[in-house]
Amino acid sequence: MSSQATQPRHPMTRLVREFGWHGLGILVTVVVAELILHALNLPYLRADDWGSLQYRHDAELGWSPVPNSHSAAALPRTIDVRHNSLGVRDAEFARNGKPTIAFIGDSLTWGYNVEARERFSDLLRGQLPNYNVVNAGVSGYGTDQEYLLLRRLWKDITPSIVVLMFCVENDHADNASNLRYFNYKPYLEASPNGGGQFRGQPPPRPRKVRFLDNWLAEHSMLARLAISAYVEFTYPRITVPDATQPLVTMLRDYVQQNGARLLVGLQSEDLALEAFLRKQGIPYARFDGAEYYDSSRHWTPQGHALVAERIAALFAAQGILPPR
Repeated sequence: MSSQATQPRHPMTRLVREFGWHGLGILVTVVVAELILHALNLPYLRADDWGSLQYRHDAELGWSPVPNSHSAAALPRTIDVRHNSLGVRDAEFARNGKPTIAFIGDSLTWGYNVEARERFSDLLRGQLPNYNVVNAGVSGYGTDQEYLLLRRLWKDITPSIVVLMFCVENDHADNASNLRYFNYKPYLEASPNGGGQFRGQPPPRPRKVRFLDNWLAEHSMLARLAISAYVEFTYPRITVPDATQPLVTMLRDYVQQNGARLLVGLQSEDLALEAFLRKQGIPYARFDGAEYYDSSRHWTPQGHALVAERIAALFAAQGILPPR
């Protein structure tokens, strides 16, 4: 037996060692979780914001194009994106004594994956020499945002004719939610007696904008996950009854009160909305058969050409264009 007694380990030394092992375990767990999230590359956690569309957070509308912005966007086709001083993807607007036709809508109207010159609005411009034509489409917008944008633009363009381009595939859902493409938006809480109240203003800054504003979140998926949890908890997703018909009524009333006319273009068949439009006396056209890109469900240049033909026929029926 050794003559030297074994010295007891100091409690502090044991505590430090235990903390060290726990800390190492936590560090390994964090690194592994970070690597897994990077490998998965979930769209929900990507810090891509609005990409090359040149959009920004908007305290009234949720998001809007940056005025006088210019970029090349791969959607996947690489197209030229230019927004004028009003913040719409179109030529600079100038008052010249001609009446104005304004198109409002979402990415189908904005011209996703096509050049500006290939859009239905630009194709129609050559057939309407006695009118100014304004394309005020914005990607991702619902009818609620389009209504608010039109009110913002009205004093600058004072349209005589407004054409609401309605995307049957997603506008009903957009008009019933405070969120679109991970971005918060205003929404209409419709009243049973007509009209309603806009809610969700100002819309909170979306998660992906917060990612880009934070150095750690720019580089860490776990930081983005933590920010996402905070935003989702603080600003919950809200769903209300589809407000499409009240919004169209509000839009029609606003347009008429300002001495203009409202027409509607429907992406495809929508029996309930069509019955409503007929009852309200709102002229409309449908664009069934317009060609789409398979990858994005947006009109090809050929699809835009067919849309232009259908709108021209609607205009002829309304006396805006001479009949063919």
